[in-house]
Amino acid sequence: REAHEKGLLHKTVIAEIIDSKGRWLLTKPSKGRQDAAQYVSPIGGHVTSGEEDVQALKREAEEEMGLTGDFKYEFVGRKIFDRQVIGRHENHFFIVYKIYSDTEVALSHESESYKYFTEDEIRKGLKESPELFGGAFHFVVKSFFPDLI
Repeated sequence: REAHEKGLLHKTVIAEIIDSKGRWLLTKPSKGRQDAAQYVSPIGGHVTSGEEDVQALKREAEEEMGLTGDFKYEFVGRKIFDRQVIGRHENHFFIVYKIYSDTEVALSHESESYKYFTEDEIRKGLKESPELFGGAFHFVVKSFFPDLI
């Protein structure tokens, strides 16, 4: 809360979930959350003080999607994402991963729904209906997955 109130830079893990068919799982955040009613990366959460990035990834994957155990993941990269949204300053240092999983997800209260997209559907959607996707997802794709643009 303090980081958002003061606009302090803070670490946040972000993860894309990709199934064995190569489809990306994207979620729509619950009402009142950033990028509500738009598709976003399914996992995103702050790294707490003293927590390792991978620990935060696993914790957030369980909290937000119900993923437990040893799932396969891959580090993608890091980049600062700084924006004003829903009346607060989000100055995030994104640490981005891919998670490979076919596990049935269990949404937390943070998301209202989810949908699987092929890469072609994402590419077409970003081009023809960019408003379907949240600002943070646009940033992640542009920064880490430019082949989807």
